[in-house]
Amino acid sequence: MYIEDLKFSLWADFIERDYLDNEFKELIEKGIINGATSNPAIFKNAILNSPAYKEQLATLEGLSPKEKYEAVAIYDITKAADILKPLYDKNDDGYVSIEVDPFLCDDAKATIEEGKRLFTEIGRENVMIKVPATKAGYIAMKELTSVGIPVNATLIFKKSQAISCAEAFREGTNIYGGRVDTVISIFVSRIDAKMASLGVSDNLSGIYNTADIYSEIESMNVDGCRALFASTGIKDKSLPLHHYVEKLLASNSVNTAPIDTIKAYYENGIKDKALPISSDTIKAHFLKVKNAGIDFDELLDKQVADGLESFKGAFKEILETL
Repeated sequence: MYIEDLKFSLWADFIERDYLDNEFKELIEKGIINGATSNPAIFKNAILNSPAYKEQLATLEGLSPKEKYEAVAIYDITKAADILKPLYDKNDDGYVSIEVDPFLCDDAKATIEEGKRLFTEIGRENVMIKVPATKAGYIAMKELTSVGIPVNATLIFKKSQAISCAEAFREGTNIYGGRVDTVISIFVSRIDAKMASLGVSDNLSGIYNTADIYSEIESMNVDGCRALFASTGIKDKSLPLHHYVEKLLASNSVNTAPIDTIKAYYENGIKDKALPISSDTIKAHFLKVKNAGIDFDELLDKQVADGLESFKGAFKEILETL
């Protein structure tokens, strides 16, 4: 744990081969991070921009673009899982996440099959299968956890999504008959960036929305399930890099952040608990949002759709290049 008393974890939202061999290990050894996450956009930037992948890709001629992508991604995820395994063995998280093909987001059967296949092929118990929070995704989350596969539910912007994820995890782990670690990834800074484009630039809506969802997840008390705060790199350059780590510090939670954000928090961040935030404060804020003529629920629906399209676009670009 980054902060043991709070059971607060800090995970690196970044995967790249040279980084895994160097700085990743240093951050773990210093006790700064105790897990990692990936997504199609992260792998797109790594595979397309880092020379570290050229040698392996040269050996994959004859494979389909998706097979090439999976070979590269599985190699990196396996490496990260092995580096993190000592943390996992002492019950200090040690998880790394890999996301299923985002084009399967509305196909429960295909998501389940791919999630099980990836988990089996990687062959590491400290891997989380990342599944988008869609109707098909909830079905997949239940099935995967029912056979003991850890799951990272991603692209959560709405409380209703988080509730559906937690219910799926509860049902799945009940079938499994034991603890299965899961996280519900709530996206933060994208909301504030959108609000700023609508003339509300106080950088509070993302935090208050996340705080509301966090409290809901905690109240549901699903064994092994925690809130994870994602999209915590700043969009507003006037904010300190570690803004969304400091302002969302909460017990029994995870924050997955870019490397520069993690370093800034380690060097300058306040370690005082910031959540929960009172429901009255949250309600008062969103009443102001409503009075400003903004349909926040509609805005969140758009964020979910845009997030899915962003991951699909990154995945498509990888496949086209490969």
